[in-house]
Amino acid sequence: MLFINTRPDDRALVLTQALEAAGYQVEALPLLELVAMPFSESLQQLYTELRQVQAVVVVSPTAVDVGMRYLQQAGVQLDQLKSIQWIAVGQTTAQALAKFQIESHVPEVETSEGMLQLPILKQQKKLTKIAFWRGLGGRQFMMQQLQQQGVEILNFVLYQRQCPEQSLIAFPEIVKKISFNQPVAVLMSSEASWNYWQQLSNQYPCSAQWVYLVLGSRLAQLLHSTQSQAVKGFNIIQLENLSASEIIQRMSDWQGHV
Repeated sequence: MLFINTRPDDRALVLTQALEAAGYQVEALPLLELVAMPFSESLQQLYTELRQVQAVVVVSPTAVDVGMRYLQQAGVQLDQLKSIQWIAVGQTTAQALAKFQIESHVPEVETSEGMLQLPILKQQKKLTKIAFWRGLGGRQFMMQQLQQQGVEILNFVLYQRQCPEQSLIAFPEIVKKISFNQPVAVLMSSEASWNYWQQLSNQYPCSAQWVYLVLGSRLAQLLHSTQSQAVKGFNIIQLENLSASEIIQRMSDWQGHV
């Protein structure tokens, strides 16, 4: 079965190797690339206030890379932040933080909803101020939930997302290889990647039998609402995380039921 791996190049290889070992034909089509925002006066001011927060939420390995680079540029030392709790969206982000000798809280489900279930955020009477290291447009839901509970947010917008140039070229070539009603699995890890996928699909229509593997319940709900309006239906498989074992197991379960 054809599997379209939409993860960024630097995070796709392990999954692609595992899928190929499990017998899948894999096409790489990264839907997002992350580009650092320029260091600015507003970021300098946010870093100056960072010592006042009780926790920092870090949403991706890119947020770690850019955030730490700009921390140094802002003249703030990590040892000045020893009292702060760190929250990572998932294990990959936690590993990126660990390179800086930072232990972080990681949710069981690697989504905004999963992070909000962490004890440190559920029992947040002591939490009055939290920093978010994130990309433009990301984690709005989580920030809104915390703001409604009276938490002040320091909003570090460290990078922006865009669809990679090579994927705009690769997509029509992939479509040419797909036969009528062929089952094709596609990984969807965020609303931004889904939006780019829809743009590409509208530009180059394809009569495949799409099977979307989506991370978390909120993204699954978004696809279900799109599904009800679609001319041709598609299948949705909800994932708890983006590990190769989870993806291969869910695909196996789905194939056993069709």
